[in-house]
Amino acid sequence: MDRTDSPTVVVLGSVNMDLVTTVSRRPAPGETVLGSEFATVPGGKGANQAIAAARSGARVRFLGAIGDDAFGAELTATLSDAGVDTTLLRRVDGASGVASIVVDGTGENSIIVVAGANGRVSDLTADELAAIAAADILLCQLEIPIDTVLAAALHARASGTVVALNPSPVQSLPTELWTAVDLAIVNSLESEQYSAELARVAHVVRTLGGDGAVYRGADGTELSVAGLAVDVVDTTGAGDAFTGALAATWKQGAPTALNWANTAGALATTRLGASSSIPCSAQIAAAITTG
Repeated sequence: MDRTDSPTVVVLGSVNMDLVTTVSRRPAPGETVLGSEFATVPGGKGANQAIAAARSGARVRFLGAIGDDAFGAELTATLSDAGVDTTLLRRVDGASGVASIVVDGTGENSIIVVAGANGRVSDLTADELAAIAAADILLCQLEIPIDTVLAAALHARASGTVVALNPSPVQSLPTELWTAVDLAIVNSLESEQYSAELARVAHVVRTLGGDGAVYRGADGTELSVAGLAVDVVDTTGAGDAFTGALAATWKQGAPTALNWANTAGALATTRLGASSSIPCSAQIAAAITTG
């Protein structure tokens, strides 16, 4: 894909290997049970959103860290294969981030996340700061140290780069960070948790699952887009698909970006997995045309 005239999105965030085990029922303390399936699935909110932005046509650079283990090599390859620039991806001693997930026969799950290399993304380098300053959009989440997110956001704001934040997982954030945010992308729960803080943000997009999404602009402008009728297979990663697609198309204006992201998020629910379910721009465009 020729991306010469495409927006540049720098994603600062996490990259994990999801270790997914399927069982009929989850074990009680001290109990051993037999599993029926096991899969390793590249994930992490940062990586998922970077892949979504790249598949929507943006030029994407990823800032984060992987370990010197086999997972690190596979995670890097997954990003690169999706068209994400990983030249600034750090490789550190030790383990990559992992999420150990047990899913039972009812679909309920238990998850243990070990940050690994993600917890060591700190002290942004001169090259990383330069990439942020040169980007059209900086996209962040909250699965790496908050101090690093804050430093990146402040540098982006000072450089004229749009700061987009998906404040997930929910946690207390410094007021200084909210002041630097131009665009917040939240789901309904996050919208409730951060209601006071979001009032300070110029542009807010709230996802509504199968009911679509809504937008509120700095001047009070409000837009909404209805949900798409699709055959839902797996909702994992749909929010990340939406967020990355929104960042990739944000420069085209809120109405276009909202519709594009809503379509991307809906299509992501029609396939299993997180990064593996993210649609490409041709699929999104075709769905908009036929829809």
